[in-house]
Amino acid sequence: MNASVVIAVVAALANFLQGWDNATMAGVMIHIKTEFRWEDKPTMQGLATASPLIGATLITLCSGGISAWMGRRPILMLSSAFYFVSGLLMLWSPNVFLLLFARLLDGFGIGLAITFVPMYISEMAPPEVRGLLSTLPQLTYTTGFFLAYSFVFFMSLINSSSWRLMLGLLLAPSFILFVLMLFYLPESPRWLLSKGRMLEAKQALQILRGKDDVSSEMALLVEGLEVGGQTTIEQYVIGPSSELVDEEDQHPGKEEIKLLDSEGLSSMVGLRVSEESFVGPASRHASIVQNTFSVDPVVALMENVQEKLSESGSKGSMVLPNFGSMFSESYRPKNEESDESESERDDDYESGAASESDDNLQSPLISRQTTSMGNTGQPISQKSMSKMNQDESVLPSSVSIGSGWQLAWKWKGEDGPDGMKRGNFKRLYLHEAGGTSGLWGGDSVDGEFTKAAALVSQSAFLSTKQVMDKHGSVEGVVVHPSSAAVGGPRLSDLLEPGVKHALFVGMGIEMLQQLLGINAVLLYTPQILEQAGVQVLLANLGISSESTSLLISAIMNMLMLPCVVIAMRLMDVSGRRSLLLSTNPVLTASLITLVLASILDVGKTVKAIVCTVSVISYGCFFSMGFGPIPSILCSEIFPTKVRGICIPICALTYWVFNILVTYTLPILLSSIGLPGVFSIFALASLFSWAFVFFKVPETKGMPIEVIVEFFSVGANAMQNTN
Repeated sequence: MNASVVIAVVAALANFLQGWDNATMAGVMIHIKTEFRWEDKPTMQGLATASPLIGATLITLCSGGISAWMGRRPILMLSSAFYFVSGLLMLWSPNVFLLLFARLLDGFGIGLAITFVPMYISEMAPPEVRGLLSTLPQLTYTTGFFLAYSFVFFMSLINSSSWRLMLGLLLAPSFILFVLMLFYLPESPRWLLSKGRMLEAKQALQILRGKDDVSSEMALLVEGLEVGGQTTIEQYVIGPSSELVDEEDQHPGKEEIKLLDSEGLSSMVGLRVSEESFVGPASRHASIVQNTFSVDPVVALMENVQEKLSESGSKGSMVLPNFGSMFSESYRPKNEESDESESERDDDYESGAASESDDNLQSPLISRQTTSMGNTGQPISQKSMSKMNQDESVLPSSVSIGSGWQLAWKWKGEDGPDGMKRGNFKRLYLHEAGGTSGLWGGDSVDGEFTKAAALVSQSAFLSTKQVMDKHGSVEGVVVHPSSAAVGGPRLSDLLEPGVKHALFVGMGIEMLQQLLGINAVLLYTPQILEQAGVQVLLANLGISSESTSLLISAIMNMLMLPCVVIAMRLMDVSGRRSLLLSTNPVLTASLITLVLASILDVGKTVKAIVCTVSVISYGCFFSMGFGPIPSILCSEIFPTKVRGICIPICALTYWVFNILVTYTLPILLSSIGLPGVFSIFALASLFSWAFVFFKVPETKGMPIEVIVEFFSVGANAMQNTN
């Protein structure tokens, strides 16, 4: 946990540079206008401000492929390098052309940071604190904004117009950041797994979690490599194996899953009690989708699950404990020859001799190791495989994946032409469902039993046919992820219903974030407040209009800092969706107040006070909701295989609308004035609340792989009900 926090802080410092640069540019624009005589050229003002946005858009266009090739860590280091070079050029800037070029390079750094810092942190953070750590970029961004505005304010008091020095200071923190990233940032385990580099992924996880036994999370991350497939919801009664035997005899033919403890013993049994599919036309699930057609089925489903998580405190259940590692000790081959060969494989793996073959998926996914944490992951023996062939529903084992969720497996087989039974693993994301009603729930079961619901879909692991084709035998073979799971993203992956649905949500919320006008407001706050006449507030202090607007901007960003801290605390408690829905009305009210104060004759002092309070409240509540949450959501809703493509697509939407708003704001201010501009933002705020209510699900506390599965379920439901 401590390692995850340190790594997240270092990565988030890239957003500190963005905040520093944006605020500095907003503060020195007055001096740049004077030197280059842009007072009557709003187009040039917009171009100078939008140059970084253009650079960010250009780099985002190709960042997906670069990330897939280089990895997350080199991308973040490249971002700090762009910051450094642009700071050096801005410190020089002999003419407007070099200034615009430097701002373009600065945009390259900003674009990479905006896109990949949230992705990197979400891939490193445990689910229970992912929201908190993913809010760090917003905190560092606001801190950089506040410090830069304070610096520019003090420079204005001494009548210094050295805007080159103010912009060029960026090179010092960017160099420090590059050094920190070089020594403290590991590569993302998810990216390493997507490239088949299992050993390196395991080592990175051990550093992040501070423990040797990471087999459970390794299994979860491998399952997350799979994209698409049909996902169903199944229900089970979970209880002691001895107590459920009689129940199974009374209902022959029902599927049974066995949950194993750390000793490999079947202490708990799950008996399937229904044949429901979320997309089944006769199921309860389909009727709920039809009755709530205006609310996205993903929202309805995940809201129901979150209610259950709240009831259990996200701690899981006493009925569903941690049942141990993915492949338990009981599945080891028992003959001496197998023991000897397995020992040789493990020695090679631990000594690093398998590092070369690791890249080609020849080394074990989870090797056996003897540590203080006990024995973990074992190969599947011929005996256990034969047992699977006898019972289609026997699980290899199950593992806890956080927040009360269990990752389990069951076997689905059929007779082949040669008479041998072959098939595939099915993965189950299992969670206790008793005690809630509706889509995910059901009636609680008395005594030592409970109902549990499972998201069931195709596993990313090899089927027996694939194992036979690859090794000629299943005896002593370690289960690997399939080659399809670790291959690069394909166009068909982007066309999967769950991925398309997640793209719609991600692109929509990124677009609305910009249409709310936050970046335009922050960049042009000094000019907006100057138009509102804020100089009357501090006239007795002898401070100029320019210095007054800079001071109020600095105060606003200072007040935003505790708001971001509050958001960090609430992100994993109240949740992302709740914060968006509760803060958005304040944004709308602030924007409407700005419009009314601008068009009504309320006196200079009252107008200045109202506009100042409205701008500050807008910035504070934005920093709690629509500031950090869109990037957090986009980093949580895509499968590992397509994250490097889909998240840049969402970021591209962010930059396109950022450019649109930022470039047109000076023109709009000069044509329709401040009331017209903020009227547009107020309408966008009303629409954004509706979009969140109907389309944005709650993701707090859930593993990313489970969130992805919910999107697949909901998208298939929508597809089948249309």
